[in-house]
Amino acid sequence: MKNLPDSAIIEVEKLNKTFPGGVRALRDFSTRVARGEVLVIIGPSGSGKSTLLRCLNGLEEFDSGRITVDGILLDSSRKNRLEIRKEVGMVFQSFNLFPHMTVLENVSLAQRLVRRKSKSAALETTMELLHKVGIPDKAESYPAQLSGGQQQRVAIARALAMMPKVMLFDEATSALDPEMIGEVLEVMKALAREGMTMIVVTHEMGFAREVSDRVIFMENGAIVEEGTTAHFFSRPEKERTRLFLSQIL
Repeated sequence: MKNLPDSAIIEVEKLNKTFPGGVRALRDFSTRVARGEVLVIIGPSGSGKSTLLRCLNGLEEFDSGRITVDGILLDSSRKNRLEIRKEVGMVFQSFNLFPHMTVLENVSLAQRLVRRKSKSAALETTMELLHKVGIPDKAESYPAQLSGGQQQRVAIARALAMMPKVMLFDEATSALDPEMIGEVLEVMKALAREGMTMIVVTHEMGFAREVSDRVIFMENGAIVEEGTTAHFFSRPEKERTRLFLSQIL
């Protein structure tokens, strides 16, 4: 277990979200995430995990509650939302790469448009990140020429290029063939070792056990149980948690 600071970089207080049709995706969800913490969120399909991540970086509106990221309140202020999106990187289940752009262009684009970097500075950062995720030789390739695992590593590099303080991963390996999952998880493990604050929605329990500091089990938009990784997997307190773990471990 890391020696984490008391100060939280993310604070979520009583978050509620209901979709049209009356589906309650989040019910009074509250948590705090420390700097450098790796929080893994697990739960059955439809439990609100992805909605929570999308709310955290302003992609999804929430009905009530409060989100603060590094002291910035996520509210209706366009300035605040843009600031938070700069600080929070997100990697989705689908890769969302621009098919008509090379890897180099995909990773460089936002650096130049949002961070206002020069072409040469963006190129330098991009190549550093492609080395970091293990695919510097793919800089001039197009997404269609890459495997799923390579595309997801490009997506991670693109998110990291914005120099975020927090990384959100929404089932980043679930669309990959089994033999490609490991290469993406290795990149995520390396980020965790470097001290990146991460919130990871995943079904990869081996990753959760090895890398996370804390685990939250969600169902029906609410927290059923949370605890340190060691306690969560060895001595879960709730019967519902034990049943879920018995099905996926």
